[in-house]
Amino acid sequence: MSGGSLPLRKGERIPRRPLPEYDEVEGGVIEGISAHGFKIWKVALDDGNQYGPHAMIVLLILMATLTGGILGFMWSIFA
Repeated sequence: MSGGSLPLRKGERIPRRPLPEYDEVEGGVIEGISAHGFKIWKVALDDGNQYGPHAMIVLLILMATLTGGILGFMWSIFA
């Protein structure tokens, strides 16, 4: 058993890891997503509060818009 795992319960074979840090945000969605400032990926990837899935969707939309813009720009140059 590694040093970072919890003790095994009866019938368990895989050791459980301790729960990660979790900050409850009392504000709304915008305050929850921007809890770490401009670093939206901290909330989306670390899932540090209850708005992690919302931040992941916003990050997905931003990346899809950026990718679409780059592809559209390339299409206008090379087509």
